[in-house]
Formats: sequence, structure tokens, C-alpha cells
Amino acid sequence: MARQAGSAVADAHAARLEAAGSATHGHAADLAGPLAPYRARDLDDFVHLLCAVYGRQPTVVELALGSVPPAGVRAWLEGAASAFERERLYLVRLTAAAGPVPSTPGAAETEAALLAQRHALETLARSERSGCSLGAATALVGDWVNLRPLLDRVAQRVGVDVPPCALPGPASIAEALEAGASSLAAERAIRFGAEQLLLQQRALFDLLEARSEAREGL
Repeated sequence: MARQAGSAVADAHAARLEAAGSATHGHAADLAGPLAPYRARDLDDFVHLLCAVYGRQPTVVELALGSVPPAGVRAWLEGAASAFERERLYLVRLTAAAGPVPSTPGAAETEAALLAQRHALETLARSERSGCSLGAATALVGDWVNLRPLLDRVAQRVGVDVPPCALPGPASIAEALEAGASSLAAERAIRFGAEQLLLQQRALFDLLEARSEAREGL
């Protein structure tokens, strides 16, 4: 029964990523479109703001290890944290190579929004509610595949080598969720953590879109 429940949680998680992941946001689709000069600025802004949220240590995935999950989940998180650290270093290199953050009205409001977002993500990752941090970590790892092509696009433009992505794939994520879904309470916490992480991702793209619109005419 536990395995069937875990499989259902993994299926729901995959469906959630498909329906509410970053790729479904209109601004993310715009960033993947034709590279007009203004879009290059938008991509640079994306890298800078993404780094402001995820470029610091410890990462969201690393923080999730503090909840001391079951052995199988801990092993998955350790591997995912190591792989995400390499993604973080790649993001930091890209941010440096992209140059200054594009000049945009409302810098103070942006910084306040990013600070609030970092706090929200850290709260999710540090949650003692069994399953919440796993839901957030697996959602971030699963959604990162939607962000990686945008990062690689910036890398190719600014001359940074594109490293292979070693993050766990869907099958590995499903196994971790199956191991973590040990009770109905854990299943609900996994769903909550994932949903909140994806909401934060969409909020970041909302902010990026608003900043892009604010730069029009500058």
C-alpha cells in the first residue's frame, strides 16, 4: 500500500510540475523566444535575480537535509544537494560574466521582494513538518530543467562553458517521493512544499516580467 501511495504522490508531483512549472509562465516563454536586444537584457536580469534567490549557500536542497528525513530520502537529498551546488556555481559564474544588473526602476522594491522570497524558500526548506522540505526540494530540482535552457542560452552569449546538468531526473525524483510518502500527513506536506515552491518560482517570473515592462523606453 505504501508503494502505491508513493507512486500516486509521484504522479501528482509530475502533473503539478507540468501544470504549474516555470515553463508555463508567459515571461519564461518570451525569454526562450527570438533574442532581440531587449530580450538579451531580460535574460541578464533573469540570471541576476535567479542568482539573488538561489546563488547563496546553503541552498534550498542543502537546507532540506536538516529535517533528518528517512534514510532513503536523505541519500537522495545528499546527491541532489551535491548536484545543485554545481548548478549554483554555474549560476554564479554566469552572473559575473553577464555584467551589471540591467538598470530598472524600482530597485528597492525588487530587493524587498527578493528578500521575502529567500525567506519563504528557507522556511519551506527548514520545515519540521515531515515531507514539506522534500516536496520543496523535489519541485525545485524538477523545475530547474525548465530554467537550465535559459541559463545555457546566456552562457553561449557571454562565452561561459556549459557544464552537463547532473541533477536527478524524473525517475529518481519519483523514487524519493515514494520513500518520503510514508503517511497521509507526509503526502499532504509533500504537496504543500511543492506547491509553495512553484508559487515562488512563478512570483519570480512575475517580478522579472514587471521589471522588463518597466525598462521599456529606457
